[in-house]
Amino acid sequence: MLPSFPSPRGALESTREQIAAGFRRIVSGDPTGAPDWVRAMADGEDVGYFGPDSAAWAVHGSLPTIVGGIRALLMQALHPGALAGVMQHSRYEADALGRLAGTTQWLTVVTFGDRAAADRECARVRGMHRKVSGTYDADGAARAYSAMDPDLLRWVHVAFTDSFLATHRVWGGQIPGGDDAYVREWAKAGELVGVVNPPRSVAELEQQLRDFLPDLRGGEAADRTVDFIRHVPMPVPARPPYALLFSGAVATMPAEHRALLKLPNVPLTLAKPAVGAMLGTLGLVLGPHSPSQQAAFTRIDRLAEVAAI
Repeated sequence: MLPSFPSPRGALESTREQIAAGFRRIVSGDPTGAPDWVRAMADGEDVGYFGPDSAAWAVHGSLPTIVGGIRALLMQALHPGALAGVMQHSRYEADALGRLAGTTQWLTVVTFGDRAAADRECARVRGMHRKVSGTYDADGAARAYSAMDPDLLRWVHVAFTDSFLATHRVWGGQIPGGDDAYVREWAKAGELVGVVNPPRSVAELEQQLRDFLPDLRGGEAADRTVDFIRHVPMPVPARPPYALLFSGAVATMPAEHRALLKLPNVPLTLAKPAVGAMLGTLGLVLGPHSPSQQAAFTRIDRLAEVAAI
């Protein structure tokens, strides 16, 4: 009897599933790629703060969020107070992927979970923030900081919102209601973790970015953080794709921010097609919806069935 071999199509599908599972393990921090908090989003009693037709779903459900996340980390490193909080209280160097998984959890639950789950997740984040305080060197003088400080919270929110919007503009699709809708909707997420006066339009977002510019710095701590983000520990096969994503994040940053972080000028004309091709390939591997989105659709479909009875 001749030995049986998998068909080319079967082998290709197996490879695709292995790559998808590996990617989701890296992002979620869970060996299965679908931790309990993802599966729990199938439960719940409402659509959530946003919903399938929202700008937040359109942006956070698309693959450019991968590039946006890298860009947000680089942008946040520009504020010495925010950077001190990360370096002094975070396990980012010892467990970079674990910290990524924690941030991913917050973003995903607030976007796709029901309101009760989003509220619990934001309460978890606020609890972590209450423990983060200390001092940092501000041009030779010690300055106190706290993760509950309204300006620091708003900087992190502004850097996050600007980064996800900037990368979606380059590699994403149409946003329901346009860019202003995304900024306005995501202001709610900021408020849930204690942000005061988050921007609610692109114009307000751009103005707040300009207002923060005098507070932003480069320096040794920022250089060290940028180097770590550039060479974040991950499996060897993932390193070349990550390097390309990093270059895409840098290409979308304003020149004044790149200069402070000593980042090179990466022409968007080169980064856009290269990163776009990679995200397109990754999209074919991962499929149209993440496990989080699928769980949210399960919840919403169940609620619709109950309402129809």
